[in-house]
Amino acid sequence: MSAILQVDDLRAGYGAIEVLHGVSLALEEGTLCAIVGANGAGKTTLLMTLAGLVAARGGSVRFGGDDVTRLPSHARVGRGLALVPEGRRMLPGMSVEENLQVAASVRGAEGYARIETLLDRFPILRTRRAVPAGSLSGGEQQMLAIARALASGPRALLLDEPSMGLAPKLVDEIFAIVAAERARGTSILLVEQNARRALAIADHAYVMERGRITLSGSGAELATHRDVVAAYLGS
Repeated sequence: MSAILQVDDLRAGYGAIEVLHGVSLALEEGTLCAIVGANGAGKTTLLMTLAGLVAARGGSVRFGGDDVTRLPSHARVGRGLALVPEGRRMLPGMSVEENLQVAASVRGAEGYARIETLLDRFPILRTRRAVPAGSLSGGEQQMLAIARALASGPRALLLDEPSMGLAPKLVDEIFAIVAAERARGTSILLVEQNARRALAIADHAYVMERGRITLSGSGAELATHRDVVAAYLGS
C-alpha cells in the first residue's frame, strides 16, 4: 500500500505565531486516518495547510506522488484533494442544488452528472434540493458539506470535525457516511474531537499536541493506549 498523501516536517502558522512544528504523517491509499487531540493542538491549521488555505513555512506536502506544497487551494482540489471545513461554510443564500453545482463545476459535465448520484446517497438533501443552504439544520448542513466535497470527485477527503455540535443520532449518521465513503475507496484524513468514534473506524491514527505529532499507531492500538485513554477517552 502506498501513501496518497505524504507530509514531512511541515511548519505553518499565522503572523508571528508558528502553530505546526515539524508535522510528519502519511495517509495510505484507500484508508481512513484519524487525528485526535485537544482544542488548540493545531489540527485545523494542519488541514487548512494541507488544503492550501494556509501557507506552509517549511517542510513538504506530497499528494499522489507530486509535491503540492506551493500549489494554491483550487489546484489541489483539481488534483483530487478536497477539504470539508469545520463549521461547514455553506453558500447560505444559494440552494442545496446550487451549492452542489458550484462544487461540481470543477469537473465540468462529469461533475454535474455526479449530483443525482449524490442526492441518491443523501436522500434528505434530495428533499431539500431547492431550499437555501442557510436554512438547513446543522446535520443537514454537514451532509451537504460532505456531498459538496464529493461533487468535486476527490481522491482524498480532509474532514474537519464533522460531528461537531450534532445530536447523537446525527453523529451516528455522519460516521456511517464517512465509513461508507472509505469503503468506496476514498482516502480520508479525519480530524475529530470525538476521539472514541474516530479511533473506532480509523485504520491508522495520530495524536497531536501543541503542533506536534506525539503518538501514532492503528486506531485500535491508540484506542487502548494508556495515555490516549487518560487524555481523550476517559477511564
